[in-house]
Amino acid sequence: MAEHPPYPVGLRLTGRRVVVLGGGQVAQRRLPALIKAGADIHLVSPEATPSVEAMADAGEITWHRRPYAEGDLADAWYALIATSDPDANTAASAEAEAHRVWCVRSDDADRATAWTPATGHSEGVTVAVLTTDARGRDPRHTAAVRDAVVEGLRDGTLVAPHFRTRTAGVALVGGGPGDPDLITVRGRRLLAEADVVIADRLGPRDLLAELPAHVEVIDAAKIPYGRFMAQEAINNALIEHAKQGKSVVRLKGGDPYVFGRGMEELHALAEAGIPCTVVPGISSSISVPGAAGIPVTHRGVAHEFTVVSGHVAPDDERSLVDWPSLAKLTGTLVILMGVDKIGRIAETLVAHGKSPDTPVALVQEGTTAAQRRVDATLATVGETVVAQDVKPPAVIVVGDVVALGPDGTTA
Repeated sequence: MAEHPPYPVGLRLTGRRVVVLGGGQVAQRRLPALIKAGADIHLVSPEATPSVEAMADAGEITWHRRPYAEGDLADAWYALIATSDPDANTAASAEAEAHRVWCVRSDDADRATAWTPATGHSEGVTVAVLTTDARGRDPRHTAAVRDAVVEGLRDGTLVAPHFRTRTAGVALVGGGPGDPDLITVRGRRLLAEADVVIADRLGPRDLLAELPAHVEVIDAAKIPYGRFMAQEAINNALIEHAKQGKSVVRLKGGDPYVFGRGMEELHALAEAGIPCTVVPGISSSISVPGAAGIPVTHRGVAHEFTVVSGHVAPDDERSLVDWPSLAKLTGTLVILMGVDKIGRIAETLVAHGKSPDTPVALVQEGTTAAQRRVDATLATVGETVVAQDVKPPAVIVVGDVVALGPDGTTA
């Protein structure tokens, strides 16, 4: 038998009798998958672990509280032999062979008629790995191969696009703050399966280089005071490509709903009857400060943090931010898109009661290789931005947390 590899097959056990001998740790690990398969499970064992007993109490398995006896495998389709009695295991194995029941033995795989593969799951796919090397089975290697394949499917590094079950539509994917490793697992998988990607400038650009050659990438970069793709044009592009039956990913920086205009795109798609999936992303408002060593909250220092947009100045009639109220808060203030307005913002905060000595940090290109941190105070930040040539994108943090050192005390 060792000279020939096993023949892989998927057993459909729904409603079919499965016998498990032994109620120990092996049964505890294997029973959940058999339950999920819908098998009619009969456990034969005088004792069982608390977890296995709970399965019996829940009615998921039928527990016969006794040792194995001749005839227990009658009418079974599949058997798992995992008792601590070698003689019982041998006798049950012989019965399985006589009745042509596929049988797994935990104590002696070479004498079994079936092996349990290392299995994992990802989006409706079951990955099952068996060692076929006649020189010896290596369970750790098998498990490692299983983990590598499943992880690759989950994070999109192993591209396995759907062909029969794919549906046209749009996914609004939050790409995170910039580091390609900080996109969510689901976002990366959808990106790997896309036909068209409409990408923002602040999305994780490095991921675009990993896309297959057939994927169409559309640059929707909205560079401040430079060329931009109007929001209406973006909406139309999403709708047009989805109506062509393509899988479209709208790759956005941070989170789609944190100053990302994701809801506008969702409404446009809904009006056009296009199905849309929203995949949250890690917002730069908390991740970028964290990457620069700044916690937005800290015990005894800040019990709150507020995120605001600084893309319009406090004295601009379009501003919806209540700056006077923000000046009275004692927590952390995080300002996005406010580099060129930070001087006027700081003046407004100070004018309404915020101390001019309040620490300020500007973190440019956060989480990327180009990240840099520039420190100032509300009194000096306007001059510092100019002197240090701070450019967007940058996250601005205002509050005492900025002055915290690695040991949690004020630096």
